[in-house]
Amino acid sequence: MPILHVQHVVPSFEVWKRLFDDDLIDRKQVGVRRYQIHRGVADPGMVMIDLEFDELAAAEKYRQRLYGLWAGPAHARVQDPQSWIIEVIESAEL
Repeated sequence: MPILHVQHVVPSFEVWKRLFDDDLIDRKQVGVRRYQIHRGVADPGMVMIDLEFDELAAAEKYRQRLYGLWAGPAHARVQDPQSWIIEVIESAEL
């Protein structure tokens, strides 16, 4: 299962979260099955999001839409945006 891992710094987590909740890219329609939002403990402005997809092509399509979003007015809301498409190789509960 491909996971699009996104990481960036936000000046205001609360403002960013409202924009994320507005879902400008329509996550479900593009193929996001589930997501998790992570936040830095020492730096609450560091935000990481993992978006899970059934297909690699859907993850790549969403990633391209993110780059378009970051190039527009949303660019002022995030700093140093980065993304990777990854997959879980191993997982264990201890």
